[in-house]
Amino acid sequence: MIRAAFFDIDGTLVSFNTHRIPHSAINAIRRIRQSGVKVFIATGRPLPFVNNIDGLEYDGIMTVNGANCQTSDGVVIRHNPVGRADLLRLIDYYQDHPFPIAFASNDDTFVTGSSAEAEDIMHLLNLQPPRLAPIESCLDMDVMQIIAFYKDSEQPRLMTDVLSGCDTQRWHPFFTDIICKGNDKARGIDAIIGHYGISLSETMAFGDGGNDISMLQHVGLGIAMGNARDEVKAAAQYVTTDVDNDGISLALSKFVP
Repeated sequence: MIRAAFFDIDGTLVSFNTHRIPHSAINAIRRIRQSGVKVFIATGRPLPFVNNIDGLEYDGIMTVNGANCQTSDGVVIRHNPVGRADLLRLIDYYQDHPFPIAFASNDDTFVTGSSAEAEDIMHLLNLQPPRLAPIESCLDMDVMQIIAFYKDSEQPRLMTDVLSGCDTQRWHPFFTDIICKGNDKARGIDAIIGHYGISLSETMAFGDGGNDISMLQHVGLGIAMGNARDEVKAAAQYVTTDVDNDGISLALSKFVP
C-alpha cells in the first residue's frame, strides 16, 4: 500500500517545453490525495525558485535536494544550510577567480554577476534573474544553495580546497548546484516520513534527473520518467512515459488504482 508519493519538479511534474504541469498529472495527484496518500514535492530548486506548481495540492515540500523539508503549512522538518566557514573561503577564492554565483536562502536570492550561460539557464527554468549584489551579502543570509557557473576544470580545487563542507550536483554543463554535505533526496524522504510515521515500504517517487537517483533507489517504488537519462531509468523499478505524454497519470493509475 502506498501512503506517500514524492515528485521531482523539472522534467517530472513540469514540462521543459510548456513550463507547466499537465492537467492529467494535477488530476491524478488530486485523486490519490483524496484516497489518503500524502503528496510531497522533492526538488533541487531552492524555495524562492519554486514558482511553477500552481494548481497542485500537496502536503509538504523538500527543496535543495533534501537540505530543507517542511510541511505545506510551514512546519520545518529538516534544515541544513551551507556552513559559514565555506562561505568565507568562497569569498576569498572569488576575489581572484570571479565567476557568476547565485545564492539562495528560503526567502531570498541574489547573484554576483551574469553571463550568457546564466541567462540561458534562467530562461530554461522560466525564472526571473535574481537581484545583483556583492558576494559578501551571502554572510547575511542562511544559504541553502549555491548555484555556481564555472567550468568543470575548476571543480576539483573549488570543492576540495574551498567548499570542503559541501557536495555538488551538476545536471547541466553550464553550472552546478552546491549544498551542504549530508543532503540528498533520500535523506529528505527519511526526515519527512519519520515526521508523519510512514514506513519506507509505503513510499513511491517520480524523477528524471541525476539528483533523483538516490530517491528512486531508496523508496518502496521508484518510477523514472520516459524523458529521463539512461542511468536514472536504471535506478528505477518502473519507467513510465515522459512528462508531456501523461507519464505521472499513467503510472499512478497502474500503481495507485
